[in-house]
Amino acid sequence: MSVTYPIKNKKSLARFKDYYVSVKPNPRNYTMIVMGLNTAFRIGDLLRLQWKDVYDVSAGRLRAHICIREQKTGKERMVPINAAEKQALTNYHIICRHNLPDDYLFPSLRNKALPISRYQAYRIVKEAAVESGLAEHISCHSLRKTFGYHAWKQGTPPAMLMDLYNHSSYRVTKRYLGIEQDERDDVYMHIDL
Repeated sequence: MSVTYPIKNKKSLARFKDYYVSVKPNPRNYTMIVMGLNTAFRIGDLLRLQWKDVYDVSAGRLRAHICIREQKTGKERMVPINAAEKQALTNYHIICRHNLPDDYLFPSLRNKALPISRYQAYRIVKEAAVESGLAEHISCHSLRKTFGYHAWKQGTPPAMLMDLYNHSSYRVTKRYLGIEQDERDDVYMHIDL
């Protein structure tokens, strides 16, 4: 079993994220990647999202939060929709136009009554990674790990990340962050006591 890595380099992350905008335009695929990076949902939970989870039809606007029950843990999770997600969802909603509340956010092209498969999601992520020049092993889980890595680098305490991920131990969260020797060395090199 190979290890999945977060996308650590911000320029590489920008190329990866924008692949389905600038190189091979596909609003569904772009929105899936943006949502995966910003919610840290497991891919199964992300693919189960329906329009009613992100869009309030009666108010005619995006919701402030996405509320889900995680498949793996069975726990309720409420995640705010941030600016990057709002922009992607708004553009996607305009393009889709006639989406119904029970329609999947990321429908299969073969059968619109179903979401894309986990394997198709993997292919979407993998294509963007390869075409963006990412050498590391990147998969759908990289979206979740990338969220944590960049949140940690921006100062989010690991205990908070553990809570956001619904991890049962700090050890699991630490492994998610993908801390490597160069980051450890950086701590020692920047300490000046």
